[in-house]
Amino acid sequence: MSDGQVAKRALVTGATGFTGGHLARTLVERGYSVRALVRDLQVVKARELAAADIELVEGDVGDAGAVIAAAEGMTHIFHIAAVYRSANHPDSYYFRINRDSVAHVLAAAETHGVQRVVHCSTCGVHGDVAEIPANEETAFNPGDVYQRSKLAGEELARDAMALGAPISVVRPTGIYGPGDDRFLKLFRTIQNGTFRMFGSGDIAYHMTYVDDMVQGLILAGEHPAAIGEVFLIGDDHYTTLNTLVEKVAATLSVNPPKRKLPVAPLMAAATLCEFACKPFGIDPPLHRRRVAFFTKARAFSVDKAKRLIGFQPQVPLDVGLSRTADWYRSMGYLRPAARAAE
Repeated sequence: MSDGQVAKRALVTGATGFTGGHLARTLVERGYSVRALVRDLQVVKARELAAADIELVEGDVGDAGAVIAAAEGMTHIFHIAAVYRSANHPDSYYFRINRDSVAHVLAAAETHGVQRVVHCSTCGVHGDVAEIPANEETAFNPGDVYQRSKLAGEELARDAMALGAPISVVRPTGIYGPGDDRFLKLFRTIQNGTFRMFGSGDIAYHMTYVDDMVQGLILAGEHPAAIGEVFLIGDDHYTTLNTLVEKVAATLSVNPPKRKLPVAPLMAAATLCEFACKPFGIDPPLHRRRVAFFTKARAFSVDKAKRLIGFQPQVPLDVGLSRTADWYRSMGYLRPAARAAE
């Protein structure tokens, strides 16, 4: 560190997750001292963070005291932690993690005089967009408890921004890349020939390679023009589900699936499955939020982030899908490439 350069110390929540883990490691590479708030110090992903020179502090983002204690001495907070789409949690749990944790982060930042806060929201606050491409000013239209709770958390952050707090909000599109398991089922079913498109497949979908997502988060935490702003972060181009499936098939050297099925029966089955499983605290194998993958349009402009903070996506979809498939293969999640080509 050169003379006069201020040490950068970042607290990352959600660092045992996919995006948070990539972010924490990249911050270390960029010279930050990084601290991660984790629920269990003994899990494999926590130990991997410690091996990457990341300080671990045990605690839950839903615990105000734990968040405030973890933020002591930090110059930056990157709030990535969230509970995603799982149907075995009550709605109150979503709001505890996705909304109340934001209040705890804001209190921690004020208590310790943190210089910059980046809150990771979601493009899902816009729901099923009618405006193609949507932008940061597009009306909110959350369609499930995950999106509603994320919007409630974002609203807390934006309220603090309006009062002058040094906060930026980032709304990612669909994040993928090595280390992700969210899109693994899509790759697997396309490779083994069991994938079925429900609906026309012409619905818009927008991806973000994880390295580009991390770039956007760090720019939001460092660029002077980011303070008080909300940014959609994603690939330069959105696509359609049909095109995404075709590209995954090409990456795996298999024929793309052709058969399309009506979506209404799937939604009915998901509704029934959800209601049958939820009283028992079981995550159903099929629920409505997964069916929404086939029905809700997601297409966004990232022009604001490019214009204000210099965001530039670096990884085209074809390249990102290839890297992701290679990682899945390395982990044994997919058949080797040679067999997939046979």
